[in-house]
Amino acid sequence: MKQRHATLSTIFAQALADLPRAAGQGIAIAFSGGLDSAVLLHLAHDVLVPGTGTRTDPGAVTPLFAFHIHHGLSPNADAWETHCAAECAKLGVTFAARRVVVAAGKTGTEASARQARYAALGELCREHGVTLLLTAHHLDDQAETILLQLARGAGPAGLSGMDACNHAPGLLGSDEIVLARPLLAVARAQLEAHAQQHGIARIDDESNDDTRYARNALRHTVMPALAAAFPGYQERFARGAAHVRSAQRLLTEVAEADLQAGLGDDGSLAMDHLRGLGEDRRSNLLRHWFGQRGFGIPSAAWLAQMTAQLLQAREDANLLVEHPDCDVRRYRGRLTLAPKLRDVAGAEEDAYDELPVAHFRWAGEASIPFPDYGGTLHVEPAEEGIPAEWLTAQMLTISFRRGGERLKPARNRPTRDLKQHYQTLGIPAWQRTRLPVVGIPGRLLYAAGIGMDCHHLAREGDNRVIFRWSAE
Repeated sequence: MKQRHATLSTIFAQALADLPRAAGQGIAIAFSGGLDSAVLLHLAHDVLVPGTGTRTDPGAVTPLFAFHIHHGLSPNADAWETHCAAECAKLGVTFAARRVVVAAGKTGTEASARQARYAALGELCREHGVTLLLTAHHLDDQAETILLQLARGAGPAGLSGMDACNHAPGLLGSDEIVLARPLLAVARAQLEAHAQQHGIARIDDESNDDTRYARNALRHTVMPALAAAFPGYQERFARGAAHVRSAQRLLTEVAEADLQAGLGDDGSLAMDHLRGLGEDRRSNLLRHWFGQRGFGIPSAAWLAQMTAQLLQAREDANLLVEHPDCDVRRYRGRLTLAPKLRDVAGAEEDAYDELPVAHFRWAGEASIPFPDYGGTLHVEPAEEGIPAEWLTAQMLTISFRRGGERLKPARNRPTRDLKQHYQTLGIPAWQRTRLPVVGIPGRLLYAAGIGMDCHHLAREGDNRVIFRWSAE
């Protein structure tokens, strides 16, 4: 058993040595108090804390933290937090806990709890200056993950399983935090034996026996049958996942090359480029594009339906396809993934002209936030601009376009209504409804997306300014 202990410690120490971290950089353990995280905590303590176990670098001291998330889903949650705090106190490991509220959303309790847990872990990492977070996922967890993804009809990305190390800004809220799984090559049986040999205390979460949860159903029914019929299947699943990860890397390289070939300076994608690709390659590109923008990867059925609409609609149609995370819009032969437009000041998208005009004065500020209009008005110095002294004396207005507004952008250019300017500039119709105008009663001074009206601009005098609008 000593050899097994040494082997497990060596596996952990080597995995830790391979991780990107600076000397003396703090490390945190996601510590639930269960078997897996309890063993991970003790291994980290033995390897990192001076005077205990096997040190990777006897001359360095690595601050070690244990972060516990209280989900409030079990009547025993308070006792578990107390237990975790006591275990850390015995080891001299800095302990911190965070309580979260798990909302039962459309994705279910498991997914909601996971989302809340990782968000809280990210907060704790940032509060304690930690950039390396270790979780206790092991070989059996990897096999369960692969089976779950297969049961859900996942593609190569899902069937790749968990990475031993990756950045997870979507989970942890920061791209500076590395999420690592140093025990991913270790079977749960090894962790169990190590805990028994060394008397490591742990808590037992009763929810792990509830087969209404998909992962528990696999763990208690499918996995034992697989183990009986195919001993050592976990290692073979892990090898298979590694092959799929390799294939996924190739798909990602192709998708990125295809994306760059069709991407415009404004972030839109050329429809002609998409039409020139085969169905599989086009779908691969679109999934990659959604992922790059931070939107949920669409299902195969949704993607096929969206693509059909995009390719079959009339060329002059300003197409909109709604995705849970964004709006897919086509305009002038280009495709845009636009963040969903939130209601501004409670108005519907087609009723902004009903919003009241807001009155304000400028007192020399560099910027004025207008949350009701979805952005900030910046006032910047310019060689040709509105005299600041005159501007401070005016009662200014801000509103959305109501129709009939006209603007002359330069003295050698004609006065035209805003719609004509938007069309000339290629500003899509859905963006125009969120571009406010600023003026004084009876006179337009500025239209977001177009620019200043030249009638009040001057080159003489001091302190001349212009407006600039930035959306949230």
